Amino acid sequence: KMKSAIRQINTETQSRKVTTNKVPSCFSSCLRAFVVQIFIFSAAAQPANYTWKNVKVVAGGFIPNIIFSPLEKGLAYCRTDIGGCYRWDDAQKKWLPLTDFLKESNYFGGESIALDPVDPNTVYTAAGMYSNEPAAMLRSRDRGKTWSVFPVSFRMGGNEDGRGVGERLAVDPNDPKILYFASRHEGLWKSTDSAEHWQQVESFPLKGLGNPSRGQRTHTGLSFVIFDSTSNSRGSASKTIFVASADPGEHHLFRSDDAGATWSAIPSEPEKSLLPLRTALNDAGTLYITYANNAGPNGATAGAVFKLNTKTNEWTDITPDKGPDRNKGGYCGIALDRQHPNTLAVSTLNHWHPVDTIYRSTDGGNTWHEISEKAQREVSISPYLFWGDKQPKLGWWMAAFAIDPFDGNHTVYATGAAMYETHDFSNTSEDQPTHWSVWADGIEETAIITLLSPSAGPHLLSGFGDIGGFTHDDLDTSPPQGMHSNPIFNNTNTLDYAGQKPDVIVRSGQPHDQQPSLAYSEDSGHTWSPLAVSQTQGQQSGRFRSTPAIITSADGSTFMLMTRPPTISRDRGKTWSPVTGLPNGARPIADRANPNSFYALDFSTGHFFTSSDTGATFTQTDSQGLPDTRPDQPTSREAAWPLIATLDKPGDLWFVSKQALFHSSDAGKTFAKLDPNLQIETISFGKPPSGSDYPTIFAIATMNNLKSIFRSTDTGKTWLRINDDEHQYGTRFRCISGDPRIFGRVYVGTDGRGILYADPK
Repeated sequence: KMKSAIRQINTETQSRKVTTNKVPSCFSSCLRAFVVQIFIFSAAAQPANYTWKNVKVVAGGFIPNIIFSPLEKGLAYCRTDIGGCYRWDDAQKKWLPLTDFLKESNYFGGESIALDPVDPNTVYTAAGMYSNEPAAMLRSRDRGKTWSVFPVSFRMGGNEDGRGVGERLAVDPNDPKILYFASRHEGLWKSTDSAEHWQQVESFPLKGLGNPSRGQRTHTGLSFVIFDSTSNSRGSASKTIFVASADPGEHHLFRSDDAGATWSAIPSEPEKSLLPLRTALNDAGTLYITYANNAGPNGATAGAVFKLNTKTNEWTDITPDKGPDRNKGGYCGIALDRQHPNTLAVSTLNHWHPVDTIYRSTDGGNTWHEISEKAQREVSISPYLFWGDKQPKLGWWMAAFAIDPFDGNHTVYATGAAMYETHDFSNTSEDQPTHWSVWADGIEETAIITLLSPSAGPHLLSGFGDIGGFTHDDLDTSPPQGMHSNPIFNNTNTLDYAGQKPDVIVRSGQPHDQQPSLAYSEDSGHTWSPLAVSQTQGQQSGRFRSTPAIITSADGSTFMLMTRPPTISRDRGKTWSPVTGLPNGARPIADRANPNSFYALDFSTGHFFTSSDTGATFTQTDSQGLPDTRPDQPTSREAAWPLIATLDKPGDLWFVSKQALFHSSDAGKTFAKLDPNLQIETISFGKPPSGSDYPTIFAIATMNNLKSIFRSTDTGKTWLRINDDEHQYGTRFRCISGDPRIFGRVYVGTDGRGILYADPK
């Protein structure tokens, strides 16, 4: 493992290059052998030629920050907590994903992003989603087209509490080779070679609280670094640097006036319970800071905004709302209008009741104007943002906030689901409406739980985390009807359709605002009806409690709910009756072609059960060939079920085991073991290849320690990788569905990059 190896990936031309950085000569022969081995493996495992695109929903996740280039109008970047980073392309008027080449899952969490203050082509990102996984610094010299990756020893938490603070990573405006990084757990770090190597700043007084063990609460740690560009001349390191800490402690703001050699705490700070989250420094030497008593994005109940005269160390409280009846919550986002001195704005944090909002001041914070009453929002490219209400919500989790340095009227903010922009922000100070529209075209930052491609009607239905799910009639347009409704779910955990009557679809999930957790459709998912279940019938134990999965028979006449024991309804939920003959905890599946047949597996014993009366009763069947099934028992309500019925093939079943793949063509009486030399997580079926009547099989699987998407057209005997090295998406593949009507097409749900679909070229 050579930590100094630099990978450069060109995501547009798909050219690849592996170089080394200061590798000792004694390693040269090993390196040559290593490169040769990579070449041989790549030639042997050449992926199929596929085109990959996103199914369009637009945004959907938490974007902790947006940064405009101070050097070039129309250039901006944003980082996400689980979906990599993006660059705004002003010519195309859309956001471009920059990190889809990454295969390390943890690098998809954006802990911080920084732009070179001299070269508009250079951008850095601190990549690390969770503190118990690897982290790295990424550097691009061409606006994110290619990247150099530098693994680091300190850990990050781009999807942990405090991910909205910052920016933690900063480039010295006078000497851009120098970068500082304010870490969560190991204090302050410095690079003098453009992020290639890092050393801990021993002189900094806070060394961090240490990396928490798995399961322990993370630390926010140091929250931001900012340089005073006026403290030295170009070519020499800036002398004055400010670093903040958002951990509990005696002091929270520190200053160096000798380029980091020594540090001192700023005197007379605000009360100790308030933690500095974000900052902005103007040309006159005034440092503006937002505070909250919790780094968020949840949990803040108090906050403030202060400004510091960095020449006199004089503090001034400029909190917008100091009234006794003020809303509970803190402040986070902050930005200065670089075209108008003394004009700034801040966003609130965790003001759930009634809503997070934005305040604007034109006199350095002496007076403020708030936008919520007159702000208008246009969400036609993301209709789901209505969430069943008459108007989309102004905001929540509003950490990201920025004012275009070239145009003070162009202002942007992000919520937990989208980004908005306005071009009339100055209206705020005149008590006039501000007009906001979704500024997220190209961003797909969502977690997908389940996918379904029926044999008729829309080609795709989806189940999302946080935003329910959709019926996708047009893959290139966010569904105009918004998310599934009547009822609305936060999470959709299961989707199923009747194999021989595909307009009948059922879903279950986590309900939104006390709505029902079950629904069915008889028009391919365009309209829905809730399913009522008694409190007793709806109970499940452990992680499955209150969100039981639901399936339907092949003809759509029977719904089966995975309660304990399972229950069935033949009258669309008016009455339910318990299934008999199954052990506690068994979860049946329906045959895709025979409406009378259901199957179930008891993972604790390996016993197999069948039903020939549409699921009313089950009997144990002597089944041959199955392995020890205990390790394959799903432990999450969102996990793919390992027993799967084949499309249009009565009695044809697959069992996806951690040990191998098993196939039955006789309704489970016998299972044949297939050992495809890859570890399969889940499979799905698509249209058969020409000349065959057996469906194409698609799989999420791992080969040679690389998780990828595979396809088999010969009943699982051989497999072809269909995603290439430019389309690895952090290998955060979560669910999969083949298309039964288009040969070779597959839909893949990711944890952070939305839904992808791929077609053979």
